Amino acid sequence: MTSDELIDRLIDFAARVGKVVDALPDTRMGRHIGGQLVRSGTSPAPNYEEACAAESRADFVHKLSISLKELRESRCWIRVIIKTEMLPEHRMGELFD
Repeated sequence: MTSDELIDRLIDFAARVGKVVDALPDTRMGRHIGGQLVRSGTSPAPNYEEACAAESRADFVHKLSISLKELRESRCWIRVIIKTEMLPEHRMGELFD
């Protein structure tokens, strides 16, 4: 996968996260998880772009690791949404493509 293909996938993921967050119920839990997911799900793309402009290998690795941590956090929030049945599991599957 090229760098451009990866950034496109990360941007697509951020867009899908936005759609899922907008579909969450307007409850205390829905707003909390939605806020967390929108932050963790939209930050990997810009963090990856920053990594591509890193000034050193160590800087690249550090910024890339931030993207990975945010993606892992997003996966956790998606699992919570599925477990609490806020949205049907088939609706969440599109995030994992």
